[in-house]
Amino acid sequence: MNAPQRLGVYGAGLVALFVAAFTVAGLVVPKASVAAWSTTAEEAGDPDTMDMEMGTDVGADMETEQEAGEHARDATAAPVRGLALEQDGLLLSAVSAPDRVGEDGTLSFSITSADGGAVTAFETEHDKELHLIVVRTDGTRFRHVHPEMSADGVWSVPWTWDAAGSYRVFTDFVPEVTGENVTLGRTVDVGGRAAPEPATSVSTSDTVDGYTATLTGDLGTSGDSMLTVTVTQDGEPVTTLEPYLGAYGHLVALRDGDLAYLHVHPEGDEPAPGSRSGPDIGFMTEAPTPGRYLLYLDFKVDGVVRTAHFVLDATGRE
Repeated sequence: MNAPQRLGVYGAGLVALFVAAFTVAGLVVPKASVAAWSTTAEEAGDPDTMDMEMGTDVGADMETEQEAGEHARDATAAPVRGLALEQDGLLLSAVSAPDRVGEDGTLSFSITSADGGAVTAFETEHDKELHLIVVRTDGTRFRHVHPEMSADGVWSVPWTWDAAGSYRVFTDFVPEVTGENVTLGRTVDVGGRAAPEPATSVSTSDTVDGYTATLTGDLGTSGDSMLTVTVTQDGEPVTTLEPYLGAYGHLVALRDGDLAYLHVHPEGDEPAPGSRSGPDIGFMTEAPTPGRYLLYLDFKVDGVVRTAHFVLDATGRE
């Protein structure tokens, strides 16, 4: 068989194969589906149809995104602070501190800007340029102190750990460059055997050095919550509360579990030096989520600052 003959046979074979395939397709695929494919193919080439379909899909997507945005804004009405070491372009440096229990030393750190330089200009908030909060990650061993800053922007305070474990270090301050409150946090591990602490349970009263602080009010997520602490001694109201950090008490609230930091505002005008008040101290705050929260109240009587501890469950949005 010469070459032309071989090509003719090959072409005939292709034609037969094509006819067979078309016949099988007609038997297997319903005619309605073929018609639907044809219609879809024609519409796919029609720009008007494409625009209409895209407009419908995009509109639905935009509506969904808008609803999601509203939910996100609603869920973040109360900002969560202290869970990151960076906020608004400011960074909490590594924290230097003794690494063993009972070892005397210094706890120090810096606040740096995006270019790595130390920040040295801060506004005064609650009578201090920076508040340092240190608490073990189980919510115990709470301390609230005020380090001093050197000329080169290093904050430091004498420090000794009294128990081993993992600690959260919070820095609460207002930089002059933004005028907005910033809370940065880092974790510091302290070597040694950590004694287990009892699980937290709801508690609205605590007695410290004979002074009993009782907390009333509900902590919610639907807006600012009014919390009131009443201080008594031997059942009698204490009316000799002294100004401390620009109020008659200072309250810190942390979310149990991750220790998210809540910014709490004292109620009323800033007291004048030498004034006295009591037995009630009011605070406004808002929880970012339902759940359990740990609260720590610093109050001052006879020149001594004492700390009362509370545990509250925050309710969800109505």
